[in-house]
Amino acid sequence: MSEKLITIPEMKEILPCRNSLLLLDRACMVGENKIIGLKCVTQNELHFIGHFPGHPIMPGVLVVESIAQLGELAVWQRLNPDRKLDLYVKSLRRVKFRRPNNPGDRLIIEIEVTKITDDGADLTAVVRNNGGVSCQAEMTLGVREKDWSVAVPTGFNEFDKAETSAMDVTKIMSFIPHRFPFLFVDYVSHLGEDGHVTAVKNVTNTEYIFRTYSDGYQVLMGSVQPEIVAQAGCIFMLSNPATRGKIAYFMGIDEATFLHPVHPGDQLCLNVNIPDNTKRFGKGHGSMTVDGREVSRISMTFAIVDPE
Repeated sequence: MSEKLITIPEMKEILPCRNSLLLLDRACMVGENKIIGLKCVTQNELHFIGHFPGHPIMPGVLVVESIAQLGELAVWQRLNPDRKLDLYVKSLRRVKFRRPNNPGDRLIIEIEVTKITDDGADLTAVVRNNGGVSCQAEMTLGVREKDWSVAVPTGFNEFDKAETSAMDVTKIMSFIPHRFPFLFVDYVSHLGEDGHVTAVKNVTNTEYIFRTYSDGYQVLMGSVQPEIVAQAGCIFMLSNPATRGKIAYFMGIDEATFLHPVHPGDQLCLNVNIPDNTKRFGKGHGSMTVDGREVSRISMTFAIVDPE
């Protein structure tokens, strides 16, 4: 197979992401199972407004999303040629964020398709910037029927914001540095001394983190879901007086599984366990549910550092 350059217009035809979250500038198939992509990082990108003010860092999960988009370009013709199915991130494994990506960096992304079947593809990815390896990841892309069924609007429930909620968004912003458009926790229902956090993220169709197909089908990006869970964990870690004013960095996603689609109008209940928030490095586990059904589960590694 000769090299095949994939242009931006072609990417937009293939990838159902919104223009503001197309995270590839160049892509080239260099073999049946290998693809290379380029992403230029610039201060003018929307996520730098909120990640982090005065200390811009490309969110690790958006590096993962660039991997997912490049992987989709590599396999869509074999998994979803007529575009009738939802091609999604089914799982992540051994995702390591090894160095930050800042405005001015250029990312070279290399993906190998290691296995492909009728309903999925396994990928390995290495992302480099001028300083060396930035991210390594293993990913499985899957296909599923588009699920158009959503719940009829009903009354309020135990997770809706109330006077008894532990934190509103203003209080959250006093502990973590995330801001629009990269603050994904709306309020905290419960903050336990045992390291358990229950928080809520409402999702709505105006958010740029939705995949939107040409037929109007919308589903929340899988790659962003670990960030939503991690932010709930960050609130717990950084609300500790000993870590006040510090930043919690994603060091890795040990494993993440995405079980069901998330639609506009869903209320995401975030359940996170951080066994110990007094150490510099640690691990956490979390899940997201919609109407009591688990939609994703994540195991993550983090570090607490002083802002530069």
